[in-house]
Amino acid sequence: MVCWRDKLSGIVADTSVIINGQLISQIESGSVRNSQIIIPQAVFDELQSQAACKKEQGFVGLEKIRKLKELSGSFGIEIVIKGSHPTTDDIKLAGSGRIDALIIDLAKQSGYVLYTSDNVQHLVARAAGVETVFLKSIIKDTKMEFLKFFDSETMSVHLKENQYPLTKKGKPGQFVLTQIDDKLLSKSYLEMISSQILDVANISDLSTIEISKTGASVIQHEDYRIAITHPPFSEAFEITVVHPIVKLTLGDYSISDELMKRFSEGAEGIVISGAPGSGKSTLASSLANFYHDQGKIVKTFESPRDLQVNSGITQYGKLDGSFDNTADILLLVRPDYTIFDEVRRREDFRTFADLRLTGVGMVGVVHANSPLDAIQRFIGKIELGIIPNILDTVVFIKDGKIEKVYELELKVKVPSGMTESDLARPVIEIRNFADKELEHEIYTFGEENVIVPVSKKTQKIGIEKIAEDKIKEVFRKYDPHVEVEILSDNRVKVLVDEHNIASIIGKGGSNINDIEKFLKVHIDVAEKNSDDSIPSNNDLRFTFSESKTTLLLTVGREYTSMYADVYVNGKNLGSLRIGKKGQIKIPKRSDVARKIMDNASSQNDIQLILRSF
Repeated sequence: MVCWRDKLSGIVADTSVIINGQLISQIESGSVRNSQIIIPQAVFDELQSQAACKKEQGFVGLEKIRKLKELSGSFGIEIVIKGSHPTTDDIKLAGSGRIDALIIDLAKQSGYVLYTSDNVQHLVARAAGVETVFLKSIIKDTKMEFLKFFDSETMSVHLKENQYPLTKKGKPGQFVLTQIDDKLLSKSYLEMISSQILDVANISDLSTIEISKTGASVIQHEDYRIAITHPPFSEAFEITVVHPIVKLTLGDYSISDELMKRFSEGAEGIVISGAPGSGKSTLASSLANFYHDQGKIVKTFESPRDLQVNSGITQYGKLDGSFDNTADILLLVRPDYTIFDEVRRREDFRTFADLRLTGVGMVGVVHANSPLDAIQRFIGKIELGIIPNILDTVVFIKDGKIEKVYELELKVKVPSGMTESDLARPVIEIRNFADKELEHEIYTFGEENVIVPVSKKTQKIGIEKIAEDKIKEVFRKYDPHVEVEILSDNRVKVLVDEHNIASIIGKGGSNINDIEKFLKVHIDVAEKNSDDSIPSNNDLRFTFSESKTTLLLTVGREYTSMYADVYVNGKNLGSLRIGKKGQIKIPKRSDVARKIMDNASSQNDIQLILRSF
């Protein structure tokens, strides 16, 4: 019996059926013989261009054409390259199907049958009245060569031209780099492995080519992430394969009940930071699965898509090369949480911020050597004031364990180490989540955004105790049960019984002035059990006025360089310096000005108490 394909006058092969090797399989099986096979000039030029740009698919396609010519003598096959070269416009419109149209036109003009593995191309050819054969890509049951380097403890395999094969065995933070063979790797052997990987990637639903650039490709094959590099990008051929060896849940981490409650109820702007290989993505996968198990809609942003997540979680890549485009789609599917792995480029930070501000719970993975470095990477890319609205929890991973957790909060206050109340400004407080200790502050100083470390109380307690005892010693002659509160390095609050306040202040404040000069600190005297009690000091008469940016309290030039405590409805707002013109100037943007404007309905609600310094 003669196969019906023997009677064909000819075949036109498109790019897909050449690269995946299905046309070669048809010839080797005897299904195609005694035919002329036309390879369109547009296909040949496309593969040549890809090879010239050092793209693997170009090399694979040209190699398959070479093999077709080898087979042609044995099966009565004639291989010819025919058709016109694509024009510049054709190349520009290749993504819109112009090259495919040239291939179909050639098949129509020659009267030959179009062989393709591209279903769209097959349907278009049939619609155009061109006879076509659709050869579905078939995955060969061949074990991938690189798999022989893996065992249950192998995290990654590193194969480089003219080097010995190496593997990392162990777990994040506790791995050993091991040589596994005494034979140097040849370029041809690595090219064979690369070609095998790309063949599978082109036909398997379990493989995806995530990145394809000149000299570099990244392929996700099942749960293996494969990076292939070669000249001109790298100086030699290299293949790196990474494979997760464990899948953890949040229960496998040492997480306190308080932190678990924050993950489940409070935190919606989480950043997971750590060095490469520290276990960031493993924790991100655990969080994704945790939220999914809680009945939340969870999506991921990944490039490549290698997180180990439940099948109910949809993994998104870049849409048309950008996560911004992916974000547009994401908002339409209404997720509760999105895992962003990894946030690297400036546009990634903006996309992360935009999604968080729309109300989507975000978990971002950021490369950083410390949790503070992770926060620093957001500064300058987004406005300082909205950082706490985007990041509320920063988790630092080291050696696969949660080493430190920070929480962020925005406050309007005088930064630590500053004493003048008119220096108040928006300050981002960074606290250790475990003990709530304030460790750093972020604020604008001049024209720069700065991160300033705040000394821990435990580090100053010895000096504070000496200072407190010294101050108590001075005031015990007025009140044996005096209490002292250290407010800052040069300011303290003294709490005494009400009937002792007058003797401490002295006539016109003379006594307290002498004590302040002796101790070289500013002293607030208040009644015990009342933080806001007004001391028995002399009231200052003043006139109130305001400009566009400032509140003015004018008391007279004779009080220049002295200090006055400001009270509104009996509540102490702080101590302010009287300027050269006998005026207290309070910027409207300051915390004191806001409290005056919010709580005082008239000048009668404001009281000034003279306090020299």
